[in-house]
Parts: sequence; structure tokens; C-alpha cells
Amino acid sequence: MKKNYIIDGNEACAMGSYLFSEVCGIYPITPASPMASLTDKWSSTGKKNLFDDSVKVIEMQSEAGAIAVTHGALQAGSLATTFTASQGLLLMIPSMYKIAGEMLPCVIHVAARAIATSSLSIFGDHQDVMAARQTGVAMLCEGSVQEVMDLSAVAHLSAIKAQMPFINFFDGFRISHELQKVEVIESKELEGLIDQEALEKFRRYGLNPDHPVIRGTNQNPDVYFQMCESINKYIDAIPDIVEEYMDKIKHITGREYHCFDYYGALDADRIIIAMGAVTEVIEETIDYLMDKGQKVGLIKVRLYRPFSYEKLLAEIPKTVKKIAVLDKTKEPGASGEPLYLDVLKAVSEMEDAPVVVGGRFGLG
Repeated sequence: MKKNYIIDGNEACAMGSYLFSEVCGIYPITPASPMASLTDKWSSTGKKNLFDDSVKVIEMQSEAGAIAVTHGALQAGSLATTFTASQGLLLMIPSMYKIAGEMLPCVIHVAARAIATSSLSIFGDHQDVMAARQTGVAMLCEGSVQEVMDLSAVAHLSAIKAQMPFINFFDGFRISHELQKVEVIESKELEGLIDQEALEKFRRYGLNPDHPVIRGTNQNPDVYFQMCESINKYIDAIPDIVEEYMDKIKHITGREYHCFDYYGALDADRIIIAMGAVTEVIEETIDYLMDKGQKVGLIKVRLYRPFSYEKLLAEIPKTVKKIAVLDKTKEPGASGEPLYLDVLKAVSEMEDAPVVVGGRFGLG
């Protein structure tokens, strides 16, 4: 029988990430601090991960130091994790480019939070994660505490198999601090899901004085350009890998997830596309409107990067005439917000493409 606990999103995430981590570089920042604090607490009391060892936790002087520790551990062949939000994530961006370029299976857990502009806001939106979408790091999003419990494991398992880093994010405070009764996945249920061949390949790649290799070279444009393009096939493989592990989690929990999930009328003429905690509110609204005879629906975005046009289009009912895309971020000077532009590009290739309207909500 599954065990149910009343926990918040931070604890749900920390419970999953602890099992797959050997090293954690940490630095506290609201609202992500409890993830690091819990990991530090469990490590100090001898709690074991899936490798029958306690996680080595190292607190640094800033988020730039935390991601540097994480990067260094990955270079040595250890599975590493960090937790952050807002400006803390922005300080990690230079290292994230390196981690993605070097194809290291890291997971950065983010309690998404507003960025300080004219003023500071510690509350939740997606401005921080959207500022990191160009780094090459895959991005997985959850919309409830239960989803955080289920999909944090998917992020770690997919990172190992894909040999690529992930940002695993959920709304700050709205999910990170929301208490819910959650069905917990036991460690023994996750042990057999790790791709051991991919893990061994990662271990062998680690820096070792007995097996010296060259790292951190300087390349001229002819080689640099080729290296940048050579990673494409690994990025293109990520959506199917994520789907594979979502299916395996379904066999454990009975809960079904996909890169994009549809909810609502099968013959909907109007749908919303959104991600994060707002999707649960939209579901209730759809139930209300469908009871009144309206044909409406929702597509929940789970894997935001890489953005699979094919998997998104497969979820849009053929009857849809209008799409509203909701972004919880602002990109000043852009022709539209990020998710809106991604959806616009995807539907532009459809016959009789629906009208797509972008909307911004919930900043801070």
C-alpha cells in the first residue's frame, strides 16, 4: 500500500532528488531554501540515497559557487544537484552553458520566482526559468505537489539516460510551500529505473589522474560551430526519453503524464495552453464551463525545453479554432512572451491554423 504524507512542494522535490544525488552544492534563496535545508538535514543524520551512501552537501558563498561545486562534482563523475530561484538561477547561467555543452546529467531544482526589476518581489512567476531557456538545459515543469513528487524522479532518470542537464521547476510559494496529502514513491520502486549503462558511461567520463583527458579546449569557429551543432541529436532525443520515464512512473503510481497533457472536451473549439500551478485552476474552470455546454480545453505543458512541436500538435483537437497561450513572465521588447511564440511557431504549420492569442498573468 502506498504511503501518504502531508508535505509541501519543496519537501516532495527534496525527497526525490536526495535519492539520485551524490553531491549537492547549495546556497539558500527564498522560496527554494527548504529543499537545500532538508537535504543538509538528511545528510547529517545519515540518510541513504539509492547508492547506499549519504549525500555530500557543500554550502558555498553564493549561487555561482553552488553551481560551480555541482559542475565540479559532475566533471569528476558524481551525480550532482542544486536548488535555487530568481537571481540565484541567473548567477548559474554561465556554468549551465558549460554543463549542457559538456553533456553532464545534472538536475537544477527551481522554485520559480520573480526577478527583481524596479523593485524586489519574492513571489512566484516564471521570469527566472525563462531567462535560462537558451542555455541548452532541458526544462520540466510541475503543476501540483503530487506532480513534483512524481516528476522530480523523471527529471533525474531522464538526465542520466539522456546525458543532459535538466531544470526541474515549479511555482514558488504556490507549490513550493503548499501543503498537500501526497502519495510518496518509495526508494525501492525507483532503484531499477536507472539506466545503468548510461550511468556507467557517465562514471567513465569523469576526470581521473589514472586516465587523463583534455577538457576545456579553445576552438576556432570551424570546430566550435560543428561542436555546437553536434549536440542536436542528443537534445532531439530528450522528449522520447522523458515520455519513457513518465510511462514507467505511471506503472508505479497509476498517474499518467506526457510532455503535453490535454484536459477538456474532445471537440473543443477554444483551448488554453499554460504550465505550472495555474493549470489546476484552469481545469476547474473547464469543468464549470463544460457543464454549461461550452466546448473548451487545456493543454498542460510539462516538458518546455526541448519544445516538441510534434507532441504539442498531437494534443490539439482538430476542432480548435482559437488558442489562448498564458505566460507567467514578461520579456520587455519582444514581439511576444516565450511560450506564446513557441506555440505560434508550432501551429503555423497546421492546415487551417487556429487563431493564437498571447496573454501575460501573475507576475510576482
